[in-house]
Amino acid sequence: MSVSADSEPVSCTVKPPVFLQLGDAKTDTVKSGVCIVDVTLPFGKSVNIEEISFKNFYTAYVTVRLLRKIPGQEAAAKWTTALRDLALMENPHTEGGSQDYSSIHRAQMQVVPDHVMSVRFILRQPSSAWMNFNLQEIKIFRHLEPDPEKEVSDLLSDLTLVNFRPDLEGLPDPSTVSSSIQQMWALTEVMQTNQTTASIGRFDVDGCYDVNLLSVP
Repeated sequence: MSVSADSEPVSCTVKPPVFLQLGDAKTDTVKSGVCIVDVTLPFGKSVNIEEISFKNFYTAYVTVRLLRKIPGQEAAAKWTTALRDLALMENPHTEGGSQDYSSIHRAQMQVVPDHVMSVRFILRQPSSAWMNFNLQEIKIFRHLEPDPEKEVSDLLSDLTLVNFRPDLEGLPDPSTVSSSIQQMWALTEVMQTNQTTASIGRFDVDGCYDVNLLSVP
């Protein structure tokens, strides 16, 4: 997904293309088919890159190199290759893809494009059919770390609150059940209060049972 639709490109300076020539530059005008385009960022500022977009102009292949300076390290800024020989045309000798818009995303790069101070494009066009080739409308977009609080807020805003009501069909009325339980509890209290400890005298004779009373006629 392109980020160019909802973010502003980084302020940068695109230098004029430099074509490499074979032989003596003053007397020989034969071009090597290789062109260098440098893009510099504001002095003293580095950028974490999310995406680079451009419009092709008859470039067959592009290699991207990054000048990076790691914060906190004494070492000088160093050039590293982020992407090598990305094909921009279907065939260098035909028109296909010669003027298409393209984007290079962060995930495509072979190194993490952070703390970048300058970007260098090495363009190649092996076909002699095109005298000039270049990249136009070069734009660099900054990589932004996601805000965890915003992500949680967005997630909560997407949730649909549901008014949950349990299905009580077929169950007795809770108020009726509560009333019945209270009545049973009251009855139990009355029975415990009125319970007697006296012996039943019908079968009890001086602490013994009358056999005749227990016998079956």
